[in-house]
Amino acid sequence: MFTTNKFFEGTFYLLTFICQGSSFLNPRAYAIMHREHHAYSDTEKDPHSPHFFRDVFQMMVYTAKSYRMHEKKLKEPEERFKGNIPEWRTVDFIGSSMISRLTFGVLYIAFYVAFATSWWMFLLIPIHFLMGPIHGAIVNWCGHKYGYANFDNGDKSKNTTPFDFLMLGELFQNNHHKRPNNANFGAKWFEIDPVYPVMKLMHWMHIIRLRKAYL
Repeated sequence: MFTTNKFFEGTFYLLTFICQGSSFLNPRAYAIMHREHHAYSDTEKDPHSPHFFRDVFQMMVYTAKSYRMHEKKLKEPEERFKGNIPEWRTVDFIGSSMISRLTFGVLYIAFYVAFATSWWMFLLIPIHFLMGPIHGAIVNWCGHKYGYANFDNGDKSKNTTPFDFLMLGELFQNNHHKRPNNANFGAKWFEIDPVYPVMKLMHWMHIIRLRKAYL
C-alpha cells in the first residue's frame, strides 16, 4: 500500500512493540500468515477462515498455532509469500518473550492501581492483556460471516458494517480482498475507512508514500 524510508520504518516498528504491548505480533510471521489468508481465503489452507471451525475460539487457537509456526520459523512458507517484510530481530525477540508480555501486564495493572476511581474499572484489565486476539477474532470471524458483499471474490468475505469505527476499517473484508493493495478499505461512497485520511495526511507529510493501487 505504501513505502517509507528506513528511519520511519524503524520508528513505527518500535512503536508497534510499545503500543501493542502484551499483544505484540512479529511482523514477519503475521505478514506471511496474512498473505496465506489472501491466497487461500476461506479454503482449508486459510489460517483463519471461520467456515472450518465450530466456534471463534477454535479458529483463534488454530490461528495462534499457524502464527507460532512462522514466528519460530518451524514452517517454510511458499516462495511467493517471502520478501518485502521488515525485520528487527532484537525487537522481535524481546516483544515475543514471555518476560516482555508479563512486564506489560504488570504495567497495565499498576496504571489501574494508580488511576482507577472505581472497582469495576479493574474488570477492563483483561481487555488490555488480550487486545490483539480480541481484534483478530472480531475481524476474521465477523468479516467472513456477517454483512454484505460488493464484489464476488470467490470467497465468503463480507463487509460487516458500512460505518466501521469499531475496527478502524478492518471489517471491510470484502473490499479488502478485492483490492488488497488499496489503502482505502472503503469502496462505496457511504463506506468510511477512518484510517485512510490519516494515511493521506502521512503521505502529504512525506512520512509514507502511498502507492497506486492495483487489482
